[in-house]
Amino acid sequence: MEPVKQHLTEFSLEAHDLYLNHSVPYLEEPPDPLQFYRNWIGPNKPCIIRKAFSHWPALSRWTPDYLREKVGSKIISVAVTPNGYADAVSGDRFVMPEERQMSFSSVLDIIEGKVEKCGVFYIQKQCSNLLEELPELTQDVEPHVPWMSSALVHKDHYENLYCVISGEKNFILLPPTDRPFIPYGVYQPAVYHQGYDSDFEAVDQSNTEKVPWIPLDPLKPDLEQYPEYRHARPVRCSVKAGEMLYLPSLWFHHVQQSHGCIAVNFWYDMEYDIKYNYFQLLERLSEVTGAT
Repeated sequence: MEPVKQHLTEFSLEAHDLYLNHSVPYLEEPPDPLQFYRNWIGPNKPCIIRKAFSHWPALSRWTPDYLREKVGSKIISVAVTPNGYADAVSGDRFVMPEERQMSFSSVLDIIEGKVEKCGVFYIQKQCSNLLEELPELTQDVEPHVPWMSSALVHKDHYENLYCVISGEKNFILLPPTDRPFIPYGVYQPAVYHQGYDSDFEAVDQSNTEKVPWIPLDPLKPDLEQYPEYRHARPVRCSVKAGEMLYLPSLWFHHVQQSHGCIAVNFWYDMEYDIKYNYFQLLERLSEVTGAT
């Protein structure tokens, strides 16, 4: 096995030297679809695009006052964790957030500091929560990104676009060629539950299969426990309001965001349709995520 590991290490290093950037490049305007496919989708490289959705009304409209007026009374799905880590390994468990039904205004009250609650609250239910739970806001964004849809005519797998409306998202990215250095384990799935004393506990989900997940924290990697990770070459980037991150399929990513960050995500599936189009409003959150 040692020769195989050595070859994998050399392959990853060669990939970084030959075609992967040491930082995430910026495009100053939306690209031509064919050019974007050739330069970014085909080579499987991330980039940040500026002015990609500067025409969206959401950029100027989505203030707390506007959101209260438009959707304040809506009952939506809200995720709650004790520490801001969503879908993450804790000890020997893979723990998911507690999901609650709350009004949009009550979440804004927590984020704006008008009401104090234990835990970290965020709106981030995938599978098109923007369309299903907040359709009143869809008039403020496009249903898809036209040049991206055109560029994906001959591309399979999932491609991800992060569009930051306000605040900032901070990413740590790892290419698929670094997979040999990224540890995986298999964990009992559990869900956080907050008791009457306000303490959170992880409640096991019975009769469910174990979940493969990454136990390493890229913010503080334990290189004694995971020595292979020292060969990985993570790339960091910040995506600010008005900017869009193209995250290629199969890239590993860790995300942190500023308090009150609002974003819209587009995931394109292998049939070239938008698989997920979801709205994010976050108090504060750090999520460790596998490859998309």
